[in-house]
Amino acid sequence: IRLMMRILTLLAFMRWRERFSYVLEGVNRAATATGEVKGSYLNVTAGTMEQMYERAEFSKIIGSVIIMIDLVIGYTAIQSMAIWARNNDMILHLHRAGNSTYARQKNHGINFRVI
Repeated sequence: IRLMMRILTLLAFMRWRERFSYVLEGVNRAATATGEVKGSYLNVTAGTMEQMYERAEFSKIIGSVIIMIDLVIGYTAIQSMAIWARNNDMILHLHRAGNSTYARQKNHGINFRVI
């Protein structure tokens, strides 16, 4: 499911604005129905910083309090998104798609705690 969500986030034909809005609508409906706090991590990972900032800003506008980025964007982009999140009172979740594949190996890979 994680890999599928990553693919859906990056494909050009995916309408991320509509998807983000639809997800938040479902979250709000579930919260109203149960009386519990609900949420979803909206994956703002994209090909450029400008696109990620645009997605993050849209997420904030529609009422999300948490966004997600994928580790593969690189350290500089991770830091830039962390600064954006702090400045905008948003929670930032760093996702590592496919980590379980290489984390099981004892002789190669990277420990996520290093990041």
